Amino acid sequence: MNDASLPAAAPMVVNCVAYSRSGRRLRDITLDEISDVLEQPDTFVWVGLHEPDAKLLEKLQEEFGLHDLAVEDAQNAHQRPKIEAYGDSLFIVAQTAQLVGGNLAFGETHVFVGPRYLVTVRHGASLSYAPARRSCEQSPQLLAYGPSYGLYAVLDFIVDNFLPIVRDFKEELQELEHDIFAETFKRETIKRLYEMQRELVTLRLAVAPLQDILSQLVRLYPHLVRDEVRVYFRDVYDHVFRVNEAIGTMREMLSAAMTINLSLVTVGQNEVVKKLAGWAALLAAPTLLASWYGMNFHHMPELDKPWAYPTMILLTAGICGGLYAVLKRARWL
Repeated sequence: MNDASLPAAAPMVVNCVAYSRSGRRLRDITLDEISDVLEQPDTFVWVGLHEPDAKLLEKLQEEFGLHDLAVEDAQNAHQRPKIEAYGDSLFIVAQTAQLVGGNLAFGETHVFVGPRYLVTVRHGASLSYAPARRSCEQSPQLLAYGPSYGLYAVLDFIVDNFLPIVRDFKEELQELEHDIFAETFKRETIKRLYEMQRELVTLRLAVAPLQDILSQLVRLYPHLVRDEVRVYFRDVYDHVFRVNEAIGTMREMLSAAMTINLSLVTVGQNEVVKKLAGWAALLAAPTLLASWYGMNFHHMPELDKPWAYPTMILLTAGICGGLYAVLKRARWL
């Protein structure tokens, strides 16, 4: 048996399953059996791959008759999210996101959809679609709608994985609000706000194109998407729309938070400068008076008077007291 005909347990081949037209799971099959199963009427095949090599994709192209350009895109990750029609099949690219060790990581899922097959190819950070597959198999009356319902389950699973990420961003932003309005400036706060802003921009680039993809699945491709399934795609579209709106709202909140934080820092610095200027003005009066007596003049009329020194001290104290009262009233001290 060559590498192309590995059983479904192979690392790159997560699942390779045949289903009946009624939505019932028939059995696991090898890649070499795909063409044989498709020759049987009223069956379709669902294949799940994880970072396959070129040889495996060539085998799938041979079994399903996939288009050369679609296979080339599936082999090379870092594709933009899109939906493309090739004859009676569709090629869909969707970006995925996952929190790994507290950091946001992105991946891709490439999907081939035909009248009697569904192939998912995962690259990078992405969870297995086994839960989506199990959900479909538990509802054979829905899976009876064919590969388009499996496509709905995959896209719904991708969108649902965005929700906890958005929720974590909201919770972290609420925690950062305490640091934003703190009296002391924290460089780490601004740094984290900027990182969140950058991550949200990348996340939106992954989520926003799904709206166009799902909109097309709701309206177009009658030979692949049954009318009964369009309502499910419309539900996923609504979820994507809400996620996209939440991301946009958080980006605005982050921008406002960064502006407010910098404004509060500037106000705090101005207050410090005002206090320093106030104390400098308060010290300028006795410094000026004392400097007069440090010029070593021989003839200063008040020097030979016994009350001159106490009077000078009282005058200095009075001037300082007056300046202090004025500056205190102006809130410079």
